[in-house]
Amino acid sequence: MKYTLALFLLCSPLLKAQNIYPQDYFQSPLDITLVMAGTFAELRSNHFHSGIDIKTQQVEGLKIYAAADGYISRIKIAHFGYGKAIYITHPNGYTTVYAHLQRLSPTLEAYIKKLQYEQESYEVEVFPNPDELLVSKGEVVAYSGNTGSSGGPHLHFEIRDNAERPINPMLFGLDIKDTTPPFIKNVYAYPIGSDSHINKSNEKQKLRLIRQPNNDYVVENVEAYGKIGFAIEANDRQDLAYNNNGLYNIQTFMNGNQKIEIDFHKFSFDESSHINRFIDYEQYINEKHRLQKLYRDTNNPLSIYKNLDDEGYLQIQDSTSSIYKVKVSDYKNNNTWLTINIKGKKYDTIKKEEPFKSNYFIYANKTNELVHDKVAVEFPSNTFYEDFYMDFAQTNDTIKLHDESIAAQKYFTITYDLSHYKPEDLEQLYIGRLVGYYKRPYYSSTKKEGHILSTRTKTLGIYALAKDTVDPTIKPINFSDGKWVSNFRYLKLKIEDKESGISKYRATVNGKFILMEYEYKDDMLTFDFNDNVITETENNLKVIVTDNVGNSSTFEATFYRK
Repeated sequence: MKYTLALFLLCSPLLKAQNIYPQDYFQSPLDITLVMAGTFAELRSNHFHSGIDIKTQQVEGLKIYAAADGYISRIKIAHFGYGKAIYITHPNGYTTVYAHLQRLSPTLEAYIKKLQYEQESYEVEVFPNPDELLVSKGEVVAYSGNTGSSGGPHLHFEIRDNAERPINPMLFGLDIKDTTPPFIKNVYAYPIGSDSHINKSNEKQKLRLIRQPNNDYVVENVEAYGKIGFAIEANDRQDLAYNNNGLYNIQTFMNGNQKIEIDFHKFSFDESSHINRFIDYEQYINEKHRLQKLYRDTNNPLSIYKNLDDEGYLQIQDSTSSIYKVKVSDYKNNNTWLTINIKGKKYDTIKKEEPFKSNYFIYANKTNELVHDKVAVEFPSNTFYEDFYMDFAQTNDTIKLHDESIAAQKYFTITYDLSHYKPEDLEQLYIGRLVGYYKRPYYSSTKKEGHILSTRTKTLGIYALAKDTVDPTIKPINFSDGKWVSNFRYLKLKIEDKESGISKYRATVNGKFILMEYEYKDDMLTFDFNDNVITETENNLKVIVTDNVGNSSTFEATFYRK
């Protein structure tokens, strides 16, 4: 049976004129009312959301349909990220992506299981030939799930162009019920430069937001002088869900003249991590609020900006009166307005915060290296977006690299020279970032070459050497040694490592590899007897689990099955 969507009628004639994407080519990947858990280009940790997240009624196992004719061009099975995902390339040049799947269709499941057993690995990736796995529009290709880095059952659905750039799927005719306008949570004002000020201060200012009866917003009148910018925390909400979703468009105006437009209909994966230049990253780290800057900072390569006037900044002169307006819109063209009245007033005496200084100055456009005793930190050119003084210190094997509030756009390397250690003392060491109130070590992927330990990271903060001497734990969940399991479909074991974390695992029955699926969210290993690889009555199970520093545990049991 074929499932098709009604054509999506754009509310705005301007938007309709600009929509160049086919409206009747793709059908819905689900045959239920579409309710969004997440929208396209929504602000996420270190990236823009590259698709839409469709709720699956809080359950797994719903049928996923091919959105159009095409061929399976990629299948990737991973513990993290998209989990189980398939990619379908279509004759019109677009590719659709279906992620966090519970399982694939029987044909695809057999195809990928064969590969997993050949490679003796749960995690696999394959790029089938165009004539190998053809699918038709409306064909069941998978079932919805919660695999990978998913916070609950849903389908992550993408549409990409032939350059692998994700595009808002709503532009292709998907219809979501939405008559609810966006809402604004916070607004901040930023003096740019030492001579600028807002309300007699050179520091960032939180402005008092006042909601109006028509659901628009104003703030208390602002006094300002010099170059200033604004940022807002704003979200959208659809009619059928309470999720705080992302916006589709932001525009600002100064005395009726447009200053900036931020359009979230398409981006490239190469630029997605620069979200940390788009938001006030320090505010996010310290307060967990994502403030979207209504101006473009230096060294910001994002392509989402349009109609820029002076990069969105305002130049406020003394003895002037201005009206600054912000329009936030969702895809259905529901709009919310923010109005800020600005009085230009220059003060001779203003509040200023003394900037932090140290002996370590980081040049953004140069390679920088910090060396102290047995520790070296190398920052490649353009690791950071701007110059700053680094707060760097070392105490024994612990180093302080400023704090997390400065965003890095590249990986940098921390290296420990441990030639003063005995070889036997190096075996279970790793480099960890100290997190939380108790500053416990969080494993940072550590490379060991002789007496040199190193890690690559994009996060500043406190790092230290840590030691993991505790083996992983393995516990059977639904069986025990010597039992019959003839009526079972699955074998389940819980595996945990509370220090450096699990690196790998391997399971065999009667000496032969069996495929076990690892779900890290509940620490569960699962074997499916429907794989039909066990034919004996008496079976010896062996599971080996290894953590990130090489500690290993082995579980063995005998089970019987007819």
